[in-house]
Amino acid sequence: MAAEQTSKPSKAYPMKGGDSVDSYSNNSSYQRGVIDAAKELIIESAAKKLDTTNFVSSTTFRIADLGCSTGPNTFFAVQNIIEAVRLKYECQELHSQLPEFQVFFNDHVSNDFNTLFASLPPDRRYYAAAVAGSFYSRLFPNASLHFVHASYAIHWLSEVPKPVVDKTSPAWNKGRIYYSNSKDEVVKAYETQFAEDMECFLQARAKELVTGGLIALVFSGRRNGTLHSQTTQSMTSSLLESCLLDMVRTGKIKEEEVDSFNLPAYHMSPEELEAAVDGNGCFSIERMEELPLIAMGELGSLPKAQIMTSSLRATTEGLIKAHFGEAILNDFFNSVRKKLDEQVSFTEFESQTNFFALLKHKATD
Repeated sequence: MAAEQTSKPSKAYPMKGGDSVDSYSNNSSYQRGVIDAAKELIIESAAKKLDTTNFVSSTTFRIADLGCSTGPNTFFAVQNIIEAVRLKYECQELHSQLPEFQVFFNDHVSNDFNTLFASLPPDRRYYAAAVAGSFYSRLFPNASLHFVHASYAIHWLSEVPKPVVDKTSPAWNKGRIYYSNSKDEVVKAYETQFAEDMECFLQARAKELVTGGLIALVFSGRRNGTLHSQTTQSMTSSLLESCLLDMVRTGKIKEEEVDSFNLPAYHMSPEELEAAVDGNGCFSIERMEELPLIAMGELGSLPKAQIMTSSLRATTEGLIKAHFGEAILNDFFNSVRKKLDEQVSFTEFESQTNFFALLKHKATD
């Protein structure tokens, strides 16, 4: 039977590949810290919520890490899951029935899979494969996965909401690059895009996961009741926006280029995830909680401004380059670094809120 056709068009926003000083693999220690913060929750969740009776007849346990990027963080996440599953089998004295592990590393076609696979742990105890494509569409056969993981991935939308770049729309986001400090129509356009994308995500996973299969989501979001403008993400986008507007004033880029540029990201609240899961109806939320804050002092001995600038460059250079061209990159990120150097305190930037959520695939009627 032919594979199901892709049903959700999605634009790619790859992290900076390779292993250069500005690459994602060398500038994602914050994301690694969030994965580490979720490790015990993964182990506890597998111990309490993974029903091995559903899988014990299977000789292979299949894991997918969605939005894996270039490593090494995906390897730590996968190892945490495998460790959790092994412990579950051992606690139930099912040593002889412990399955082999197969791991699918997923990201867009333009992701740097060469760097990812060149750095695979040599002592790994699983079979590795790449699956290229958007996780807002089907990626795997029916009922073929047992555990799905996505960390710092689902805040990326499938695309910028069309109304915010339409000059004739009430949601046209002129002079802004994000929704957090924009008019209500812009916020609504982003909320609508998020809701549509999450339904596609959940519907695809509902077909791909076995009954009782788990989804672990680690995501950057905002607390229930918190205004979008009060989030760390809002401060970060305002920083990037101010640097772009400075370049407009100095004639390095055109005002129209900023008017047509918007960040394709949305940071949901737990309530919004609950609403999406309830609306989909195929999953139950087994656990959801806020993760401990990650202090920048834990990320290395380099100046905080340098750490933040390198991290922002690793995650947004592709977006900036695709829209404004390569020529402005160094000037732009030097401007970001300069503005960060002028910050009196990084306390607000260190208050980014992250969550862990565990979803379980319900039995079908």
